Amino acid sequence: MKKIIIIILATIGLISCNKNSDKADGYGNFEATEITVSSEANGKIEFLKLEEGDVLKSQSQVGLVDTLQLHFAKQQLIASKSTVSSKSANVVSQKRVLQEQLKTTNLEKNRIRNMYAENAATKRQVDEIDGKVKVIEEQIKSVGTQNAPILNDLKSIDVQIEKINDQIAKSKIINPINGTVLTKYSEPGEITAFGKPIYKIADISEMTLRIYVGENQLSKIKVGQNVTVKIDAEKDMKSYQGIISWIASSAEFTPKIIQTKEERVNLVYAVKVKVKNDGSLKIGMPAEMWINLKI
Repeated sequence: MKKIIIIILATIGLISCNKNSDKADGYGNFEATEITVSSEANGKIEFLKLEEGDVLKSQSQVGLVDTLQLHFAKQQLIASKSTVSSKSANVVSQKRVLQEQLKTTNLEKNRIRNMYAENAATKRQVDEIDGKVKVIEEQIKSVGTQNAPILNDLKSIDVQIEKINDQIAKSKIINPINGTVLTKYSEPGEITAFGKPIYKIADISEMTLRIYVGENQLSKIKVGQNVTVKIDAEKDMKSYQGIISWIASSAEFTPKIIQTKEERVNLVYAVKVKVKNDGSLKIGMPAEMWINLKI
C-alpha cells in the first residue's frame, strides 16, 4: 500500500512538472511603430498612388497637392527680379562710366601738376583739375548708394522665391519610411489641408512583441537574449526566434488584457521582443514568449 502511494505521488509530481513546463514565460501582443503621414499643403490632391497593403519605399513620392497657384506666384517673382536686376545693371553701368572718367581725369591731373612744377601751368588749372576729380569721386559714391537698396530688393525676392520653392516641395507627398500602408484616409481629387491625415504606414518586416513578466522572472532575461515566440496556428503553435530589445526599469500594474483578476493586480515589468515577420504576424496578434525553448 505504501509503495502504491509513493507511485501516485510521483505521478502527480510529474504531471505538475509537465503543466509548469507547458506554461509560457510571458504573454502579450504584437505592435509596430505606426506613422501617420499628413498633408503639408492646402489644396486639391492631384494624384495619390497608394492603396492599403501596398509596400512603399522610403523617400518615394506617392502623391501631389495642386501647385498651380504657387507656380504662378513664382513666375511673378522671377519677372520682378528681372526688372530689379535691370535697374541694378544700369547703376553698375553708370558707375563703370564714371570710373573710366576718373581714370582719364587723374591722368590729366598728373599731367597738369607736372606742368605746374615746370611753371607751364597755373595754380588755377591745378585747382580746377583737383575739383573735377573730387566731383567724379562723389558721383561714384552716390551711384554706389543707389545700388544698395536695389541689391536688398533682389535679396528679398530671392528669399520669397525660396519660400515658394519650399511650399512646392512640401506639396509633394513623400513617403517617410520603408513600410506597408495600413490605412488610407484620402483619395485623389479631394481637398486637403495642412495637418490633415492622408495615410498610415508601418514597417512590419520586424514586429515588436510587448509582454509583461513578474519580478521573479527578471533574473532569467536580459537585453539581447534570444527567446522563442509562439503564435496560434491551424494545427499547432508556430514558433519564431526573437531577441529581447528592451526591459522596463520600473514596475507597473498588470494591464487589463491579462485574463485573470489575480494576475491583473500583480506588479510586472514590460518587455519588448523583436521578431522577424514572415508575413504571418499582424499588429495586435497575441503571442507567447518562452525563455528556454529553441526553434
